[in-house]
Parts: sequence; C-alpha cells; structure tokens
Amino acid sequence: MKENQIFLRHTFLVVALMTMFFSIAACGRDSGSINPSSTELITTTALPSSPILTVPASTLAIQQQPTAVAPTTGFYPTPDPVREFPKLRDYEETHVVRYGDTLNKIAFQYSVGVQQIQEANAIVDPNILSIGIVLRIPPPIPQPPGPSWKLIPDSEILFGPSTVDPSSIRRGFSRTSTLASYVDFLDDGLFNGPAIVMRVAENFSINPKLLIAILEAQSGWAQDVDGSNIGNQLYPLGWFETGKEGLYEQLSWAADQLNAGYYRWLAGWSGPYIFADGRVVPPGSGVNAGTVAVQHLFSLLLSVEDWRILMGADGFGTLYNNLFGEPFAAAIEPMLPVELTQPDLALPFEKGRSWSFTGGPHSSFGNSGPWAALDFAPSSNAVGCVQSNAWVVASADGMVVRSGRGQVVQDLDGDAYEQTGWSMVYLHIETRDRVPAGTYLKTGDRIGHPSCEGGISTGTHVHIMRKYNGQWILADGPIPFNIGGWITEGAGTSYNGSLTYAGNTILACSCRAAYNQISW
Repeated sequence: MKENQIFLRHTFLVVALMTMFFSIAACGRDSGSINPSSTELITTTALPSSPILTVPASTLAIQQQPTAVAPTTGFYPTPDPVREFPKLRDYEETHVVRYGDTLNKIAFQYSVGVQQIQEANAIVDPNILSIGIVLRIPPPIPQPPGPSWKLIPDSEILFGPSTVDPSSIRRGFSRTSTLASYVDFLDDGLFNGPAIVMRVAENFSINPKLLIAILEAQSGWAQDVDGSNIGNQLYPLGWFETGKEGLYEQLSWAADQLNAGYYRWLAGWSGPYIFADGRVVPPGSGVNAGTVAVQHLFSLLLSVEDWRILMGADGFGTLYNNLFGEPFAAAIEPMLPVELTQPDLALPFEKGRSWSFTGGPHSSFGNSGPWAALDFAPSSNAVGCVQSNAWVVASADGMVVRSGRGQVVQDLDGDAYEQTGWSMVYLHIETRDRVPAGTYLKTGDRIGHPSCEGGISTGTHVHIMRKYNGQWILADGPIPFNIGGWITEGAGTSYNGSLTYAGNTILACSCRAAYNQISW
C-alpha cells in the first residue's frame, strides 16, 4: 500500500506549510532500548556471537573489490566529470498553491530562497498558506561557485566498510560530552545520544562518524568534555522546523539531506545550492558526491559567507580529520565495482501465494532518499494496517545481522556485516514471529509477517531494499531490481512503475487488481 507521504492540516483553504512528508520508513521510530547512562556507542540490536564476527576491521577493508586510497591533501584522486551549470531564470514567475505544497518545496522547485518568497508576497507566518492563492516567485540571486576543496570521499558518507569497527566511531566524542550524557524519550523508551546517532545511521545508511562531526560543527556537543554546550536541546543542529525537535529528529533530517545531495549528484544533478535569502551557489569544479552531500546540508543551515568558510580547506574537513583521522586514508574507490552485478534474488513471499505489487521505485528512507525500494502486500479483502498471517520470506541466502524496529537486515556475502558487500533490508516486519538476529536463512525461509511496524503506512505490506557497501542501489538504476526474474522499471514518479518477466508486465498500484498481482 502507498504510504502517507504528506500529512496535511487545513481549515477550509488554509494549509500548514511545515507539512511533514513521510515515506515508507521515514518517520517510524524503532524499538529497542539501552541503559541511558551508558556512554558507549552501541547498536540497538546486538549482533550474534559468532566466529565470523571476529574478522578484524582491517581485513574487512580489503575483502571487497574496491581498494583503499592514500590521503590526497583534500582532493579525491579521481576527478569528477565536468558538470554544466544550468542557466538561472532571470525573470519573475507565479505559482498557484496546491494541496501538499510547502514553502520549502516551492522554493526548491524554482531555485529560490524561502525568505525571498516570503518577502515578495508579504507572508508573515511561513507556516500558513492558502490553497489557490497566486505567489510571486522572484528570480534567484546568482553567486560565484562554491569551494572546490574536497571534504570527504564518497565512501565516508555511507554506513559502509569503515564503520564496522565501533572504536573508530567512539573516538569522535568525549565520554563526558553533551552527546554522551544526552537522553531523550522516543516512542518506545529512553535512549542516550550515542545510541540515537547509531539508530539514525542504520536507518538512513549514513556514516555515524559524519553525523557526529556535523553535530560538533553545529553545537560542539561531541567534544565538550564537561557537557557544557547544552545549547538548544530542541534544535541542536540549528534546523528550526516544527516536528524536528530533539536529537533524533534533527539527525534524521540531516541524514535525509545528506542522502539527497549524495544521490542527486550521482544521478547527474548539477546544483545550485539554494540559501534561505535567495542566493544560489553552483558547486565548485571537480567536487565529488560525498563533498556535495555535505555542502548541500550546510547550505540549508548557514549563510553563504559562513558556508564558504566551513566548506573551505580549513573548515569541515579539518574538523572531521581531528575527530576521526584523515578520511581519504580509508577511501574506497570506486564504491561500486565497475562489473558489479546483483546476486540472485527471489520474490519475498512464499511460493504458491499471490501478492499485490503496491509500490514501484520510491524512497528507501526519509523524504529525499534514493528510489531504492519496492513494496508488496499480501492479497486480502481487508484494508489498512491489519494483522496478517502471510509470511515474508528471504529473497536470498544469508545471515540476519539486525532484527527489530520493524526491520530485518540480511547480509548476503558471509561476513556478518551489513556495511560490506550486498545486503537486503526488509521493512514493516511485525514483531510477532519475527526472525531473530543471528539466524542463517536460506532462500524462501520465513522472516516474519508483513505489517505497518517501523514507519508510517496506510496498509500492511513489506518494503524491500538493497545495499552494497552501504550504498542504496536504485530500484530502476543501472543495476535494476531483478527479483525472481522480474525486472523493475520506474515511471518517473514515486511509487509508480512496473515489473516485467518473460514478456509479462504488471503495474504498481496501491490496490488489489488483476494488473498488479504477482506470484511464483
């Protein structure tokens, strides 16, 4: 079933502008708990005790086909392809406010700043718009390109091979810091700061070291040894938006934006970065996707002047190096081997059963994640989030390395880490009968029941995704989802698309119809 991507409040023709966008797993808070007094950076689900887990991180770093790259004084060894910066509009336009519009969404659509639209239309409260009103959209204010200094390699953006050693993460924050002592109630209990960092990292597949460095840059929470940098407990990253209060929501928003910058750049996006005051800055020449991800995030948080300083040679890259060491020393290039192919995958439900193909390519996690996910729902006359006795099954052989929070993560390459090689993520798996971590599954073995757990959803289903070295693999990209011989093709809009096998094509639909039924 298609998820509620937009939560809208309106009275007559009034729309709340700070609308919350929910993709399938973006906003569900996961389960699990830790001792809030602990300052260890721990995953909320313990990995099984197994000899496989004793493989040292240094060995794992060379198990993959990509190779590590020596430090390059801030410049990634492979230059990025030259991007042609799009011509900016130099005239005013108008926009009719539609259901689901937000000020941020409109600003991004026209490459202008939120403040520009407010000022041009005398909008006093940026949280309120009326459906049907006509907004004046001024032209953007062009600026010189941003710094070309490369801040971080692509491999350090992701929850990938460099994150398998927990000690490399713990070194980035003081045990008496605000981060270490921070505690917050989520939907399912009380959690400390390091565990919140790890949870966001796992959900969005973003490097927890990067999240800690961003938090340190914005609030000083990681290295204040006496816990004195309390600052703004509600908005520690400085992103002031209703619904984004607290460390979990702030970091989730940041991880979503990092994914937006990273995967857009890989897909050919060439900018610009849009600042709140309307100034737009093209990316500098030769930057890589990892650098673009960081630059994009901070363009939403800083003024152009402060942004240029932090993105320069003595800014964020130096801070990251001080916390975790030279990031380019552990760089993996390329992240995806040139000849990479997907392992054989089967459909994620039992043979002889008919399910509905309810979601074509759409966001993995968050509002802005890459379209790496597909949805399937058990056939039933019941609608909504109802309990189902149908079974989600393993699409391939592999060990379950994480189970909980509505998720089951399966390692496919035998090293028991989701951060290396191929892994499968199954989302919305009900707690009842869910397979525990440490279980080795063969293709077709039962994982659990589909549900709405682990995120906001309008109906019981399973949401499946693939990762390689921590990078989400697009469902309809160069390595399309091939699941039981069915090949995915997108239709240009989120959740739409098709699956084709031996000349037969079925279409995605958040319904149960003859044209979206699939079985094996």
